[in-house]
Amino acid sequence: MNQFLGILASGLAWFIASHEVLAATADSAEAGARNESVPPLRQTPADVILIIVDDLGYADLGLHGIRADVRTPNLDRLAQKGAWFTQGYVTAPQCSPSRAAILTGKQQQRFGFDSIAEGPLPLSEKTLGDYLAAAGYRTGYVGKWHLSPNDATVAWNEKHIAGWKQGDDFKPAPDLIAPYEPWSRGFEYCMIGEEQTYDSTVGVDGKGASPRVRRVVTSENRILFQTQSALDFLAQAEADPFFLCVSYYAPHVPMEAPERLLAEFAGEMPERRRYALAMMAAVDEGVGQIAKQLEKMNRADNTLVVFVSDNGAPLKLSKPDTPISYRLGAWNGSLNDPLRGEKGMLSEGGIRVPFFLAWPTGFAARGAISSPVSALDIVPTILAAAGLPSPQVLDGKNLLPLLTGSGGISREFLAWRFWSQSAVRSGSWKLLRCGGVEDMLFDLEADPGEIRNVIKDHASVASDLRQQLESWSRDLDPPGLPARSPSDSEKRWYEFFFLPTKADALVVVTPGLTLRQWRDRELLRCRSEFAARTPGRCRGGRFGLLRCELLRALVPQTDRALPLALE
Repeated sequence: MNQFLGILASGLAWFIASHEVLAATADSAEAGARNESVPPLRQTPADVILIIVDDLGYADLGLHGIRADVRTPNLDRLAQKGAWFTQGYVTAPQCSPSRAAILTGKQQQRFGFDSIAEGPLPLSEKTLGDYLAAAGYRTGYVGKWHLSPNDATVAWNEKHIAGWKQGDDFKPAPDLIAPYEPWSRGFEYCMIGEEQTYDSTVGVDGKGASPRVRRVVTSENRILFQTQSALDFLAQAEADPFFLCVSYYAPHVPMEAPERLLAEFAGEMPERRRYALAMMAAVDEGVGQIAKQLEKMNRADNTLVVFVSDNGAPLKLSKPDTPISYRLGAWNGSLNDPLRGEKGMLSEGGIRVPFFLAWPTGFAARGAISSPVSALDIVPTILAAAGLPSPQVLDGKNLLPLLTGSGGISREFLAWRFWSQSAVRSGSWKLLRCGGVEDMLFDLEADPGEIRNVIKDHASVASDLRQQLESWSRDLDPPGLPARSPSDSEKRWYEFFFLPTKADALVVVTPGLTLRQWRDRELLRCRSEFAARTPGRCRGGRFGLLRCELLRALVPQTDRALPLALE
């Protein structure tokens, strides 16, 4: 069985929906390019709300039209007032480096932040909070930060904490960490935390252990608490423009959702899927409350809202429905359909994410935009909406000309580096590299799911992309493309999603056999061969079990006949 059968199935519905949307918006995009009916850009500095969600897969925004079980009416309504990007990318398939780029507008490897281990965000880098606070904005940050030193920032810890070694408890002196925290990085109002424990600048009297923050512990659902903290910030907004970053710790594990929302997603489905849907419904409700508050304040029309996920969903290969009580790394119930791969990978499933902007007085509703854009573009776009110039050091592009129809964005390529992987996209072509795996080339316009590696048919295209990637990497810190061997996780990912297996080669489905009959036959074969540890279709070991899980998850129990033999 082909390992991405389920991705192909969901991809068909997505392809139909996305082509209908793009067709509907093509005329308006062409009109914008000709400067027809271009609304004037409002001169008053915009209020700004940046919403970052955690590990949300591409499939799980309702307006994408990929999954019928997704319910995000408030987010959909907000996006429909502006523009959503069908090809919006983050700069890393992992939270901290991705967030570093989102908040600085700079490629994070330019300041040595390849992955979490290379954190924290250097003090030499300015954040969006720094820029806007200096311009007179009231600034706030709610939720997950993850850009300060922590137990995973190995190199920093070894350098700054005497005697620390990996695996030790992380208990640095507060004054050592304070310069890296958001209240030292341009954010005045802070409620920083992920689950039940938060560091807050609200109500601080200067007499606590730290003169600038106090500890807040709540028993409330984390999504609801983070929404309320955002509303509290808005309730204190005065005449000055404001910038609020709401960084929801959702739908990241551990899974947690209000019971009333879980009840809305009844029916047969993996329990982790149910929780992910309920968690995103809670986020959606929160965004709806924020939108209503802006309307009450008469500031909704001049508020630029940006929504983005920090990376794709972690599928853990076969999306095992691990009990909710397990709180560590597991599938978070979100889906990347119809894209291939998952969090941690530079395939589309790891880096193409839900991404939209809305600003009623800044630009008219544009619908879906298919031009590739990057999370690097968030900072220069927000600065432009605030009436501020973009510093030369920024790597992103101001998207307002594209959104207003007054112009476009000039970008030759997008490039990535992560662990042993690297990738570059130019036009519709994408070159994907991972240590130990042959280079792969995909035409994303024809094949957004990265199913057909066409490198043998387009060797010159691949050669040009390699040169672009190598040239780009020379300016990074450290310079160059990865020389390290792939990690165990990377080996598993790329073998599972991209490398053909003996199992695939040996599966033969008789024409006319129903999917249920074929699935039951293959499951029986897998179980027996795994039990005997015999080589062959199931290959034994953990990959035999993975294939069983894949068959169980992706092949529906249906009596619909298979039209073709799969060789």
